Amino acid sequence: MNGARGKAKKAQTQGKHRGRLGARFLRAFAFAAEKHAGQTRKASTTPYIAHLMGVASLVLEFGGDEDMAIAALLHDVVEDCGGALMLKEVRRQFGTRVAKIVDGCTDSDTEPKPPWRERKETYIRRLKTADADTRLVSAADKLNNVRSILADYREVGKAVWARFHGGRDGTLWYYRALLQEFLRHKPNRLIRELGLAVNELEAGVSLQSARGSGSRNSRR
Repeated sequence: MNGARGKAKKAQTQGKHRGRLGARFLRAFAFAAEKHAGQTRKASTTPYIAHLMGVASLVLEFGGDEDMAIAALLHDVVEDCGGALMLKEVRRQFGTRVAKIVDGCTDSDTEPKPPWRERKETYIRRLKTADADTRLVSAADKLNNVRSILADYREVGKAVWARFHGGRDGTLWYYRALLQEFLRHKPNRLIRELGLAVNELEAGVSLQSARGSGSRNSRR
């Protein structure tokens, strides 16, 4: 009985503080901005920190707490800014829980990185045993990515695929496979939004392919 009360009280306390962002979050933001300084989003001049801010915003919007928002800000710092040694630094500065989430969102901590397809398949397998915190941050990352791809696709069309190691087919496979993995658990608003974005991207590609095929047939 005492154990149940203790858990209930802990959950109530966590809920009460869930929306609060303090000095640790500000430190994490400065840390991410420093480590990713000079980096930009694919084929753009947009500072990379914009993506990290977008993911943190989604994490908070869909129920994440401060640790999870911090992990969102830092989710690429191991992969892009130092590998395994950087993960140790994240753990030292921001704690074990944040480091665990960041590690779970990292598809490679070595240089050179393994081949693209191998990395992505390994990442999807790791998601199968990831905890709920990691899955939420990962899904927020993927939703932000797909929305960015969609926006760029509307602007430049099929030229967008040249920016990605997997090209058109590999990129579509990856996000569809991720969605299917997230759907293994009970769907929530975040996963439904990811599903809508992936479906819209696939529909747009299919429509453009059909138009291209129709144009070729009309010239014959």
